[in-house]
Amino acid sequence: MRFVLAIVAFVLAAAMIVLGIAQRTVFLEPASTSVSTTVADDVRFAVIEPSALTAFPGSQTLTITGSDTVFAAYGRSGDVKAWLADEPYDDIRQVKNTARLSSKLTEAPAAAGEASTDAPAGAPVARQSTDPVGSDLWLQEFSGKGSLTTTINVPDGIAVIVASDGTKPAPTKITITWPTDNSTPMAGPLIAGGGALAVIGLILYLWALIHLRRSHGPRRNLPRGPRMPRLPRVPRPKSIKASEITGPRRSITRKFIATVPVLLVTGLVLSGCSADFWPSSPATPDAAASATAAATDVPKAVKDVPPPAVTVPQLERIVRRIAVLTTDADAKLNGDALAARFTGPALEQRLANYKIRAAIADYPALPALPASPLTLTLPQQSSTWPRVVMTVIQSADDAAVAPTAIVLRQETPRSAYLIEYAVQLEAAAKVPDVAPATIGAPIIAPDSKLLLLPPGEVAAAYADILLQGDKSPSYGLFQVKGDTFRTQVGLDKKNEKRAALPTTASIDFAAAVGAGSPVALATNDSGSIVAVSITETETVKPVDAGATVSPEGASKALSGVSATAKGIQSTYGDQLLFHVPAAGSSDKIVLLGFAQGLISSTELP
Repeated sequence: MRFVLAIVAFVLAAAMIVLGIAQRTVFLEPASTSVSTTVADDVRFAVIEPSALTAFPGSQTLTITGSDTVFAAYGRSGDVKAWLADEPYDDIRQVKNTARLSSKLTEAPAAAGEASTDAPAGAPVARQSTDPVGSDLWLQEFSGKGSLTTTINVPDGIAVIVASDGTKPAPTKITITWPTDNSTPMAGPLIAGGGALAVIGLILYLWALIHLRRSHGPRRNLPRGPRMPRLPRVPRPKSIKASEITGPRRSITRKFIATVPVLLVTGLVLSGCSADFWPSSPATPDAAASATAAATDVPKAVKDVPPPAVTVPQLERIVRRIAVLTTDADAKLNGDALAARFTGPALEQRLANYKIRAAIADYPALPALPASPLTLTLPQQSSTWPRVVMTVIQSADDAAVAPTAIVLRQETPRSAYLIEYAVQLEAAAKVPDVAPATIGAPIIAPDSKLLLLPPGEVAAAYADILLQGDKSPSYGLFQVKGDTFRTQVGLDKKNEKRAALPTTASIDFAAAVGAGSPVALATNDSGSIVAVSITETETVKPVDAGATVSPEGASKALSGVSATAKGIQSTYGDQLLFHVPAAGSSDKIVLLGFAQGLISSTELP
């Protein structure tokens, strides 16, 4: 019976080990699932729709070939389609309820390429670049020579645009691969269990051998048979030592015992080399977080709420690009390069600074634009254009430098984000609480009555305070404490300039709303952060006949006039950032930051 049990154990052990090994070899499922499609030869763009990217769970590995230059980028599906505008493209999506992809050419609208009827006859139609590389809309982009393979992890609502350089045909072969779960959680237990059962069978086998040897020993108290005649005596055979009998058996036993570690080690190595061999426990929160780390820069859709204009990683990339360009332009006084990333009051002030520095070598430059880190990001909630985003950047090199707040605007899907306002925050400024960057904030209309003062009226009210001081009707609406800009250019400072002027000349001051459009983004307290611009002018004229006015420094550099009997008008540009509380609030409007600079100086006619 012991031999039978040992044989059964050996058979079961062999079956379990073979089955466990088979699960990792002949029965092993593929480690990935792939689908492919082709793009029409003469199409310049292809779009992989969200249905194709999420046809199977898990991260997506894109393999794109078929052109000398390969470019791919992903972004919100609506942003990708907006960038394409009237361009024909190959629409790649999953065939419903199948594991296949379809590729269909989507033509441009019939009248999309025609000139607007409002344009003058014969006027050229301006077209923006068709090169998708470097667009601010993309959440991430990739490029390669001849072929491109990259892995992304994006949720539903994200599309991928594929192109060459925007002018040549797009790559013709696209393959999407998803990892599949081919783990065999029973392989490890089967192999380990088979090894353990083999050891048990070996023990049973040895036990059976020992029992058999003992059962063949001398028998006592046997019944006596008939007495046999005595035979002649023969020589006694030489006695055999016990060691000569049991020696070979011990040697066999040692060989069997020596195989036990080999079986155990083999089983452990084979079954313990991968977690795929064993049943897995439920994923921990940390594991789940790391598995989706590649998709953290993708905005989550909120029902009935427009998505944020940008994500934080997207804006960080945009700010880095602008900071590098600005640093180079500041060093070379390159206004043409600067215009690629600045507009409105921010561009006007920097260009004037370049002109002054070109004439006066030691004239101070404007504060450098930090590249990181972004300490606050407030994008507009918008799926249309233009789009606005505000961010605060702290200098990574010098924490003592005041943070810089910038307001960026994107006019069209193919336009770059341009800095419209760039101000230094006040030392005592406390930026109000705002919505998370993943949600964004709605834009407040310039004529909104929901604020203590409509955004469109803030600039005019503050300009009046700079001219009249506490006699201004708007004086009580704005907080005085912490407003260092008012002490630098307010009524008291203007009176000091007037008193210091010689009696042979007169000076007049004026202030008006600047050319920059007001930007207002909602805050959590039902108020708004408002960016506006003001232009202040100083007009100096000679009083006595024959007297002249001699501008100096920056005014002379911009006007090109050494002396004039007509007079000089100098214009300063002010960029201002306010927190405007909600209507009915007892709080006052607070100046958060400002930037000022001479932007023009001309001789009076």
